[in-house]
Amino acid sequence: MVHAFDLLNAHIADSFVGRWFRLEGSGHSKERIGSRFTTEIRAGLTTWVAMAYIISVNASILSQTGGTCVCPTPDFCPPGSNADYDSCVADVQRDLITSTAAVSALASFLMGLLANLPVGMAPGLGLNAYFAFSIVGFHGSGIISYREALSAVFLEGWIFFILSLLGLRQWLVRIMPQSLVLAVGAGIGLFIAFIGLSSGGLGVIGGDTVNFVGLGGCLPEDMLENLPNYCGHGVLRSPTMWLGIFLGGILTVLLMLYRVRGAILIGIFLTSIVSWPRPTAVTYFPHTPAGDALFDYFKQVVTFHRIQKVGNAIDYHYSNGKVWYALVTFLYVDILDTTGTLYSMAKFAGLRDPVTLDFENSTIAYCVDAFSISMGALMGTSPVTAFIESATGISEGGKTGITAMVTGLCFFVSVFFAPIFASIPSWATGGALIIVGSLMIRNVRDINWDYIGDAVPAFLTLIIIPLSYNIAYGVIAGILSYLLLNGVPWIITRLTGGRIVPPNIEMSEEWVIPPGGMIPLWIRKITGTVPEPEENLGGVPLEVRGGGPSHSNEDGRSEKTDDQSMIETPATKGTHYAR
Repeated sequence: MVHAFDLLNAHIADSFVGRWFRLEGSGHSKERIGSRFTTEIRAGLTTWVAMAYIISVNASILSQTGGTCVCPTPDFCPPGSNADYDSCVADVQRDLITSTAAVSALASFLMGLLANLPVGMAPGLGLNAYFAFSIVGFHGSGIISYREALSAVFLEGWIFFILSLLGLRQWLVRIMPQSLVLAVGAGIGLFIAFIGLSSGGLGVIGGDTVNFVGLGGCLPEDMLENLPNYCGHGVLRSPTMWLGIFLGGILTVLLMLYRVRGAILIGIFLTSIVSWPRPTAVTYFPHTPAGDALFDYFKQVVTFHRIQKVGNAIDYHYSNGKVWYALVTFLYVDILDTTGTLYSMAKFAGLRDPVTLDFENSTIAYCVDAFSISMGALMGTSPVTAFIESATGISEGGKTGITAMVTGLCFFVSVFFAPIFASIPSWATGGALIIVGSLMIRNVRDINWDYIGDAVPAFLTLIIIPLSYNIAYGVIAGILSYLLLNGVPWIITRLTGGRIVPPNIEMSEEWVIPPGGMIPLWIRKITGTVPEPEENLGGVPLEVRGGGPSHSNEDGRSEKTDDQSMIETPATKGTHYAR
């Protein structure tokens, strides 16, 4: 069997496919050492298993906005208040299952085919939470409608496309102070974890008539009248909450502790399977008209659900100023999120230049990401981003775009299992949100806490994002405080000729723009300003081309090394600037 795989790998490497993806043995001048076709297939499957939870989680979060459904009464329409509205929201969730899987398939496949990177793409956690709860609001209670929010995402994608072509997107993230970049990622982690604890997940946290928040988890009959998720008494007694805590939370963490592949997906599906039988206290299909409709759809198992409610639902009128507010925030957060993740994954795969912080095919990768964002908006979902879970596939030996293409094909197959993914309850995904948030918060260990001029802006960013339920407010607070706390001492130092400086200024994080400039490689080629190969600032040094988290032994099989630190980092981890 091993001999057959070796023959297959050698045959593929010697073909056009091998030369396009630069497999080992292809003869390409920049072939990626250790890359083999069968290893790439395995890595792609591993990445999909790690990412597949986003199909149900994204649909669960975005459907809480109500989507394009309109409340038939002038009052707020909480869940259960109107049967027709609830039925419409259920259709929206099914649409979002299909759109999430479809756009993830498209984006991942294009990232692999065109950019030749082993990076999976899907609607990002954090951005979808901002889209749902800060922009559109819980069942449409936000600043703009769902259709207007999609218009902001659609335009953002094309703006990103232009910025990527001109090299501005890469340059902007490279000049950001590292502490702020890390704080945004950690703050988003807290935001996601808070959603997982609230009614959008486990329901442990609810509203409170006195305090900002209070304990939740009470039975429906114990909630205050006309105040959804406000418990009058009997907190922490919900059977579904405890099911989600133990199966979707604790069991998942134990599986991760033993490095079981797809632990998050296993926890979600085990919780869902327990919730599917009807005559139980934790059922997702109660014997009600709404429950009957959900159960009838679930029984189809395999079907193709057309995107009807949220597909091509963009409101192209940009006269509402709040749409531009949402657009600017999407732009900034997406720059930090996707750009940081792509940089960290390129480094993990051994494809990043340690001096310029650029990586091979970076412009193409960013253009694919930008195009996917706009296509996702047409399908009715929040911005698409690179996933840190791609590190699981890279750790299995994935080094080329074949890994991402296999991941995309798996997402395509998932489109036809929409009834299964649409029947995953919120308490099954709540634990996953908390776990992902806990992984992202570990970003804070790399923040420069030794200098108050770096620490305070980072802390403000970190704490304001979850408390305000708004990523934009945290980012704005961090940038303004950073400019004040570092700009004023700089001015005083200049005016006094260096006589008055902060006592521990040497502890501050040095703000240095890495070499290489902001002009992308394709423009430098056209203008004839590309330096010699050994000095090419946009390329990848020969000594790092074969780097990465795995190596090959004598029989050609991939072996993992101990370099797995990137798996535990959030989306912005790894974009280390010169200090």
